[in-house]
Amino acid sequence: MKAKDFFTAEDQQQIVEAIKKAEKDTSGEIRVHIENYKKKSVLDRAAYWFKKLAMHKTELRNGVLFYLAVDSRQFAILGDIGINQKVGDNFWTEVRDVMVEHFKKGEFTQGLSKGIEMTGKKLKAFFPYQADDVNELSDDISFN
Repeated sequence: MKAKDFFTAEDQQQIVEAIKKAEKDTSGEIRVHIENYKKKSVLDRAAYWFKKLAMHKTELRNGVLFYLAVDSRQFAILGDIGINQKVGDNFWTEVRDVMVEHFKKGEFTQGLSKGIEMTGKKLKAFFPYQADDVNELSDDISFN
């Protein structure tokens, strides 16, 4: 199965809507990248895509990447330095655990959407929307 086919068009739309909703009240940026990859460490690969998608170039360094490697059934959540300095490691563990519970039941769209929602709430708390905010990164899911 190709990465682009892992989620139906409706599922992809639901995920994009979760991103838009999560970003509505924050200057933070959330991206989702999905690919068929299993050769390297999932964290190394997520870091590669974090840089390639220019997640580190947001003004407040508050980008968050949800990376899914569908072939190996692994995922990673990477936050940039701005958000990581605010939330601490326990937050990402909580998000991961909630997502895993959904994933175990085959609820990939719901799990990803819930992780995005949780992240959006934290971004809102630490990086509230400002009148001059612009959407610095695409809300669309990227695939490789």
